[in-house]
Amino acid sequence: SKRFNIFLIQHESIHSMSRPGTRYDNSPIERWWNDFKLRWINLHETPKTLEELKLLVKDGMNYFDTLDRSETRNGLTPKEYWNESIS
Repeated sequence: SKRFNIFLIQHESIHSMSRPGTRYDNSPIERWWNDFKLRWINLHETPKTLEELKLLVKDGMNYFDTLDRSETRNGLTPKEYWNESIS
């Protein structure tokens, strides 16, 4: 919508959309979002305030970035995997 596009411009944001015919463009973030909801949000008590929600999301992002090890990354966390790939 026009209102949404104005909001994006005001907040210096870019609207991410898949290119036509490439439905897998967003699959990495969709996979992350699914894991985040199922393996983090759903296992914690529902936040009662915005501050509690912010803390829950911040802690979850920290967990998935620095503590969550995966066999697909040779047992490394995402941060370790990234650091190894750029060194």
